[in-house]
Amino acid sequence: MNFRPDLKLDWCRHDAAKYAVENWHYSNCLPCGKILKIGVWESGKFIGCVLFSRGANNNIGKPFSLKQTECAELTRIALTKHESSVTKIVSIALRILKKNSPGLRLIISYADPMRGHHGGVYQGGGWLYVGASQAQREVMHAGLVMHKRTANARFGTIKGMKKSPMMWKHKYLMPLDAETRARIMPLAKPYPKRAGSDTSDTPANHAGEGGSLPTPALPSKL
Repeated sequence: MNFRPDLKLDWCRHDAAKYAVENWHYSNCLPCGKILKIGVWESGKFIGCVLFSRGANNNIGKPFSLKQTECAELTRIALTKHESSVTKIVSIALRILKKNSPGLRLIISYADPMRGHHGGVYQGGGWLYVGASQAQREVMHAGLVMHKRTANARFGTIKGMKKSPMMWKHKYLMPLDAETRARIMPLAKPYPKRAGSDTSDTPANHAGEGGSLPTPALPSKL
């Protein structure tokens, strides 16, 4: 008989999300700006978080004729060792987000091919693939590549930081209502295939051990 752990998602504290990202995600840092933080527990053990934010793009909704307040980005999936499917974890997080932020109409996320990711987690959840993002240069600090806004928020300046090579990512969309889905469906392209060591459930680094952390009080809407 296969063991099925008791999976629970709920709002988590800032310090819990910070710990998860710094230890279990390749970026090692929280995204800048306001963040909605959803913690993940298996059988009472804290195993990470799923984070949503406005992202680094101030015009995130413009290509889809949506207001900035109608879009959000899935900016981090930071998990330690776990039994549950990442696709299932993300699906539950989306339901929590939709219930508590009724004005949202579209979620955007990216899979980084330079990390060996092709977006299997999103493919398994029925996200729409719309191709590669626009190639751009980011900045590098201590061997880490990060967006200029994230680096500036974290260190107070990007002066003196090296620029990264031109980079692009696979772009996925999850519409939250029927009208938005119908409008963006014509943009959908065939899913990219797996490359390198990526698997359908590997969005980030999965190392370390989880631990018990209490759930905080009320959520904050995006």
